[in-house]
Amino acid sequence: MARERRVLSSLDQLSDECQDDVVWALGELNGRQRTQADILFELNDRLAVKGQGPISKSAFSRRSVRLKRRADRLAERDYLYAGIAPKITPEKMGSQDVVLGELLKALIDELIDDARGAKDVKELATAFQKVVAAQQTSANLKARALAAAEQKLEEAVTTVADEVRQAGHAVDGAQVLELIRKAYREG
Repeated sequence: MARERRVLSSLDQLSDECQDDVVWALGELNGRQRTQADILFELNDRLAVKGQGPISKSAFSRRSVRLKRRADRLAERDYLYAGIAPKITPEKMGSQDVVLGELLKALIDELIDDARGAKDVKELATAFQKVVAAQQTSANLKARALAAAEQKLEEAVTTVADEVRQAGHAVDGAQVLELIRKAYREG
């Protein structure tokens, strides 16, 4: 589980007063309206005014590639979540989390075999605990969502029953609620 440390680039070594210029340049890269060379040229001009830089083309390019990869991953997740979101209902909310959690626990179990020391095992055990805690949180959220949905249903039935009574018809709200619940369970 040893982590490789990345060597700090010239962008990383800029002073705090230059960070707003770096943020500007990264924002321009994200906007994809200008060329990378044009943005770098302007960034180096901004840094020169502050007595910093210049940033090399290779350092800026490496940062640009990392930023592009990250943006692509985020966009991919957005598309994925957009397709999944309508399918997440209170009834299904916890089932996907249980499957994912069990998959992660199995993976952690396999990784323990490859652990190189007590520190690795401790990190994996912590990861395992976090997966279990996340599954519990998911189960709690599902229970709350189901309770909220049931409460909303009961309020809707009461509202409808009151409107029907006001129209002059006899209505048994409990009977209507039971019929709706029965139809809901069967449907």
